[in-house]
Amino acid sequence: MNNIDIDSLYAEAIGLLKQLIATPSFSKEEQGSAGVIQHFLQSHNIKAERLMNNVWCKNLYYDAVKPTILLNSHHDTVKPNPAYTNDPFCPKETDDKLYGLGSNDAGGCLVSLLAAFLHFFSQEDLRYNIIFAATAEEEISGANGISALLPHLDKVDCAIVGEPTLLDMAIAEKGLVVLDCETKGVAGHAARNEGENAIYKALKDIEWFANYQFEKVSDLLGQVKMSLTMINAGSQHNVVPASCKYTVDVRVNECYTNEEIVEQVRKHVSCTVEPRSLRLRSTSIDKQHPLVQAGISLGKRPLGSSTLSDKVFMTFPALKMGPGDSARSHTADEFIYLHEIKAGIETYIQLLNQLV
Repeated sequence: MNNIDIDSLYAEAIGLLKQLIATPSFSKEEQGSAGVIQHFLQSHNIKAERLMNNVWCKNLYYDAVKPTILLNSHHDTVKPNPAYTNDPFCPKETDDKLYGLGSNDAGGCLVSLLAAFLHFFSQEDLRYNIIFAATAEEEISGANGISALLPHLDKVDCAIVGEPTLLDMAIAEKGLVVLDCETKGVAGHAARNEGENAIYKALKDIEWFANYQFEKVSDLLGQVKMSLTMINAGSQHNVVPASCKYTVDVRVNECYTNEEIVEQVRKHVSCTVEPRSLRLRSTSIDKQHPLVQAGISLGKRPLGSSTLSDKVFMTFPALKMGPGDSARSHTADEFIYLHEIKAGIETYIQLLNQLV
């Protein structure tokens, strides 16, 4: 790949990213950004298909007999952090930084993957097919995002999921189980020695959640992590509360299934425990997979990720990797370094060159 081609792809990627920043695309409201991506592809004479707010396309010489690589990232965003000092929808370049909502999570990854797709789009005799998919509702793990799109695609053999990882390779990712817990007591008057205080009863279980450590520790993902994040009890100051409800966020390593986590929690606590969902499972890709080995040959570091992505819905091997830094996601005055995007395009192309 010569510098002129990289520079051209980079310029188009930055132009598209600025359009995406300027187009509000909150989860479930991504119709505007889906339209921007669809128009961009059509302007390059690429057939762009759309399912709700998911947009995807195939390489020109797609052959159903060949294995297929999916290049996927999301174009929905969270709502702006209240501490923003810049206009979140006004892309602003300052030195080497591009500011704007979704610039880092995950606009930089999306446009870098799309630039790599453009590079390979019209090449003949590729060993793999390539599908590019820009999907919706990632930030809420919604039903109308990648999980809705996958049944409409031909068989996918492996994927690169674009998320900000500083271009390191996240080969394992923690799953998520959200537990709704309730400790029940008996209401009474606070002035008299009556009732059974649900808050006091809950303290023992809350302490268990704070201190318990699951036995199995992952080399890549570390321990299972439990965090009590919400609590609600009582109706007024002079009534002993009959109920204390709280929410526990559990990040699960690949050593446990989500069902095993729930079962073990229920053995140790007296409160009721109801998981909101068991579908957000921990995932991993084997270190010997060609995608991972290609990255290692480029000097990229395999690691585990504590944050969730659309990788969780993929039943085939998937590597999470992209420009930007996860630590900048969802922050006020979100930004991505421009050089990170150029490096992302180059890295994706180098990685794919070893496969296709």
